[in-house]
Amino acid sequence: MNIGLYFGSFNPIHHGHLIIANHVANHTFIEQVWLVVSPQNPLKASTGLLNEFQRLHLARLAIAPDDSSLKVSDVEFGLPKPSYTIDTLTYLSEKYPQHQFTVVMGSDSLENLPKWKNHALLLERYGILVYVRPQHPLPALLPQQVQVVQAPLLDISATYIRQSIQQKKSIHYLVPEPVRIEIEQSGYYIK
Repeated sequence: MNIGLYFGSFNPIHHGHLIIANHVANHTFIEQVWLVVSPQNPLKASTGLLNEFQRLHLARLAIAPDDSSLKVSDVEFGLPKPSYTIDTLTYLSEKYPQHQFTVVMGSDSLENLPKWKNHALLLERYGILVYVRPQHPLPALLPQQVQVVQAPLLDISATYIRQSIQQKKSIHYLVPEPVRIEIEQSGYYIK
């Protein structure tokens, strides 16, 4: 099976993430998208990051139970921190040799790819499916292993959602309803 790995902090997961994952799973060669909740991204500060198990729970709440095209993965929870994509891919390839893995990322992440651990090896062994984000145009020349998908985008971010919560503003319609209820009932992101 062709599996798309969509890595992220998902702090919190929102409709923008889900629209991209759904589009990739339904409009490309990818048969299933795994949303890989990263406990700690080595290129991002961990301040303001909700506990990884709470973020994982929110991600699981976001996926409809009858949706077989999307899956939430906690694979990086059992790997050394910080999480390096190449290490996760190597682990998954050994554990699931029957699957082919492709990394799903935005053009903003593609810009940072040269900073990633063993990025040349990642490109050599695995493909990348990139969606274009505003203010992050693609370079004129892309490596052969990078494919572009035109995915519908919502102009919202997890940062905006966290700020809205801190300002006591509604996050209705920004996140799936079960996620909103859990965030509000648990008091996440208030501080």
